[in-house]
Amino acid sequence: MAERKRPRRTRERIIETSLVMFNRLGEPNVTTADIADEMGISPGNLYYHFRNKDDIIAELFGRFERRLSPVVDLRASPPASVEDLWLVLHLWFEAMWDLRFLYRDLDEILSRDKRLAARFARLTRGGTRTVIELCRSMVAAGTMLASGDAIGALGENVTLVATYWISYQRIFAGERAVDAVNLDRAAYQVLSLVTPWLHGSERALLDRMRRDYL
Repeated sequence: MAERKRPRRTRERIIETSLVMFNRLGEPNVTTADIADEMGISPGNLYYHFRNKDDIIAELFGRFERRLSPVVDLRASPPASVEDLWLVLHLWFEAMWDLRFLYRDLDEILSRDKRLAARFARLTRGGTRTVIELCRSMVAAGTMLASGDAIGALGENVTLVATYWISYQRIFAGERAVDAVNLDRAAYQVLSLVTPWLHGSERALLDRMRRDYL
């Protein structure tokens, strides 16, 4: 006899439903009552698992942190390449897209929750460090020509563009950006910041990746 699947726990269903609704409607437009109604449970049942909407967001962000921890903890060693940076950006953008409601309403959400703001800042700084590590590795390998100060500024600029890319695309693509994001375009747009510093084969490689993916 086939084994019966165990029903998903209510807490997990709350997380899944909230993420779908936040991404589709925008977090400010969704209440805990809306989530409970969508699930067909009472608000009291939802409050048993989460005190408020910010608790749900904190749980979603915790999963986001764990997903990106291998990227943030990356310690590059020569010879790193522009393909390594491309991969890191792809992984980051994929995770960002799954949690796009946060980046779409970033200032509003973080202004409500100082702990979440601190966690977001810590994770984002980790992403900047990863970019800097990769760039330093490419300099050591002779495929990138940039000073330490230039690499530091480049790391900040890459983080800045990546953080607000989804909002930028949504502004100019309108409703089409709600359901899809071109991760290749996003990664290349950020990598274009690195192009002037690349040397020899790495610059040629980036040009080839642009032709292949775009």
